[in-house]
Amino acid sequence: MDRDQVRQRLMDGTSVPFVIAEAGINHNGDLSLARQMIDLAAESDVDAVKFQTFNTEDFVMDRTIEYTYRSQGEEVTESMYEMFKRTEFSEEEWAEIKGYCDKKGIVFLSTPVTLAGARFLQSLGVDALKVGSDDFTNTPLIKEFASLGLPVLLSCGMADEDEIRSTINAVQACSSEVCLMLCTSEYPTPPSDVNIRKLITLRSLFPDLTLGFSDHTQGHTAAVLAVAYGAHVFEKHFTMSHDLPGPDHWFSSEPDELQVWAQAIKEAFDMLGSSELNPTESEREMRIAARRSVVAMTDIHAGEVFDEKNTGLRRPGNGICPQRWHEVLGRSASRDIEAGSLITIEDLH
Repeated sequence: MDRDQVRQRLMDGTSVPFVIAEAGINHNGDLSLARQMIDLAAESDVDAVKFQTFNTEDFVMDRTIEYTYRSQGEEVTESMYEMFKRTEFSEEEWAEIKGYCDKKGIVFLSTPVTLAGARFLQSLGVDALKVGSDDFTNTPLIKEFASLGLPVLLSCGMADEDEIRSTINAVQACSSEVCLMLCTSEYPTPPSDVNIRKLITLRSLFPDLTLGFSDHTQGHTAAVLAVAYGAHVFEKHFTMSHDLPGPDHWFSSEPDELQVWAQAIKEAFDMLGSSELNPTESEREMRIAARRSVVAMTDIHAGEVFDEKNTGLRRPGNGICPQRWHEVLGRSASRDIEAGSLITIEDLH
């Protein structure tokens, strides 16, 4: 897809959902692993693969801050600075990643944490900018992102209604290309905390806004529900293996899970179909085979009056509908009719 096509797919809430495989930092700072993740995403029926572009110093200053997470079946505590530092890529490596995405025919996206980072991504030709839930209330930064003229995807995890209103009002003053993504900042998110019905509230608050779902649940049920409630852009963390070291691998989707998740979203969208109350083409054919019509239960002679003994309701359904049987009863036959024959309007005298 070229940039215009990506914009249209992202912002047109009536089209096929735009599905993003979130690589995040699960590449562990390994360019080879990043390529493997891009290969997997390209094979998984998703539209884009998303990373996180940062210099750790831009958001972690105190190197003594520790972070505890689960990895390879154990609890790990280490310096937050060191944890993020080893997942950085250089500008040259990011250029390689973007080029490899282009080669594989998949959209490259990333989450910057500074304006300089966003401008760098723009120089690479990124099609949109993602803002994580941790920066959702950082309206000065989000407004700067919006001023670059790229669509902005906003995850609203941890935010209340007032914060959502404030951020959306701020960013819409700078850009009309905004997607608000429902998100719960729990990894993984338990079913009781997903609250898909929030999409109803968001739609009522922002009727013209594109909505999405940043899915931190396990499985695909939540995403399918989100499709039904109007979400259009989807993302989910994935990994090549739960056994890799790092903070996000254990809850991320493995390759098979990612494929099932993406396919379920597309299938759910197909199932939404039309709101018009009409039968499908296949049902129109089935009506003939399955429904009943008014038929002659006995041989009926010309002039004989139709009643409930000499007429009845049987298949096929391409004759007079049972709803109109009363229009037949009491009328007389205009011709001889053999038992088992459909009675037509022309047979009524």
